[in-house]
Order: sequence, then C-alpha cells, then structure tokens
Amino acid sequence: MAFATGTALLAALVVGCSADSGTSGSAADSKPGEETVAAAAPGKYRTLPEACRAVETSTLKDLLPGAGELTEEQQQKVYEGTASVTYDTDRRVGCSWKSEDPSSSRTLFIGFERVVSYDPAVSDDDRAGEVYTKQETAAGLSSPSATPDAAKSTENTADKEQEAEKDAGKDTGKDKDGKKQTSAASDDASDPTSHALSGPTPEDDSTDAATDGNTGGENTDDGSGTPDESLQPRVLDDLGDSAFLDDLLTRAGSTAQHRTVKVVFRTSNVIVTVEYAEQPTVSTVVPDSKELQEKAQALARKLVEKFSE
Repeated sequence: MAFATGTALLAALVVGCSADSGTSGSAADSKPGEETVAAAAPGKYRTLPEACRAVETSTLKDLLPGAGELTEEQQQKVYEGTASVTYDTDRRVGCSWKSEDPSSSRTLFIGFERVVSYDPAVSDDDRAGEVYTKQETAAGLSSPSATPDAAKSTENTADKEQEAEKDAGKDTGKDKDGKKQTSAASDDASDPTSHALSGPTPEDDSTDAATDGNTGGENTDDGSGTPDESLQPRVLDDLGDSAFLDDLLTRAGSTAQHRTVKVVFRTSNVIVTVEYAEQPTVSTVVPDSKELQEKAQALARKLVEKFSE
C-alpha cells in the first residue's frame, strides 16, 4: 500500500513539471508587445525591355534625319544603335544613336533603370519615387512629392542596396548618395566607348564647354530675347507616374552650340531617361529648343505606352 502511494505521488510530480514547462515555453515564444512587420509589395516590373529595340525604325528616321541620306547598309548600322555597357541588364540598360547631315548632328539616348528596394519596409515603387525625386531636384526643379524624410530614407536604402550588390559580386561604383566614384570598379569608368547610361554629351573639344542654360533669350519662340515659359525646364504632369523635362544649351569655345533636351519619367519601379541632342555645324546657329522638346516628349509617350502593353 505504501508502495502504491509513493508511485502515485511520483506520477503527480511528473505531470506538474510537464505542465509548467509547457506554460513557460509558450510565454517565451509569444513575445508580447512585439509587432510583426509585413514585407512591402514588390515592384510591378521584374524585367526591362531591350533598349536598342525599344524605338521603332520609323521613329528613328524622324529623330535622325541625316541617316536617310546614307546607303542602306549604313542606315541599318545607325538604326541598330549602340548598347550602353552595363553589368546587370535586369537592373539597367541603355542605347544611343547618332546621325549627321551637312547642317547638324543629332544624338539620341534612352535608358531604363529598374529600382529594387532592399528594405522590406519600403516598396520598390516608393524607392523608385525617391530615386526619381533626387534626379528632379538635381535638375533644379521642385517636386510636390518630396518630403523631409525622403533624403534620409534614400540614403539608408542606398546603403543597403550597395551592400547587397557587393555581396552579389557587383560593385555599383557609386557612393551612398548615388554619385559616381573615381574607382576603376565603377561601371561608368569601365566604359570607354559610351556614356554608360548618362546620355549624349557634346562633341569632344580642346576647350571646356560653357553652360548658357536657358536664359538670355535662348529659349524663345520669336527671337525677341524674352524667354518662352513653355520651353523652360519644368515638371510634366501628363507622363507616367511623374516626369520632368530639362533643356541645356552648351558652347565649347567658339565652336557650334550644343543643345540637349532630357525627359525623365517614372512608371511604377522603372525610371526612363530620354535625351535628344543637336549640334549645328555653323557656330552661330542655335538648336531649336521647341523642336527637340516636342520630339523628345513624343518618344517618351511612346515608351510609356510600351510599358503599359
């Protein structure tokens, strides 16, 4: 009888210990007060179009008038374009074209950048919005979407992106502010034949180019010297999710003037850049700002439609 009572007592102790262990484990796992952060939604676009095939030949013929005077073989080479050197075609691609005629030379560049956020709390779209805003601000244009926290968020996310890309064996060649470094590891520095997604540049010249900007009557519609407000750099409200246009006139000493019109727009997590430039052969001729702007915007609208297909 004593043996039976001792056995019962031992069984009760075992059951009690098991119950206590279960309660203790449950309390440790629940971690009261700790919030679960849901991962931000991924971007709409997972791939990029092939840049050198993104513009139809009929459009290139309009943008590059000098090519029409070439032989069929030479025209084909011009319309094929030159792909920008990039080491991650899922993230960044570009293409440029150039033609010449007796009166001027024309250069076209388009670039696509797919933005990926490495911060689970920031969506790809939001991160792309931050990258776009920095470009718009750099062009001297204000953005209604910019917030005081945008710069800080951009810097923090840029650090994570750069670290992630380095872990994947890809050196971005940029610092945390997105500026190019002079390191030989930079994508841009390793490209001796193209501007590596930075758009067309003035012809090489022994003298430094002096920027005239868009004042002093350069962007006028009647030659009166009064700036035409409709042709000034500005934010565009009818192109993609957000867009802006920049217009830059440069001179290289006494040589011909060079005008570059840049249109940048964002659609979801992709940022698209269109740069259209003209350099007349006569130094006294100023490239027509209105024509370049209209054609650059028309091409940008076609690219928006391509992303919506």
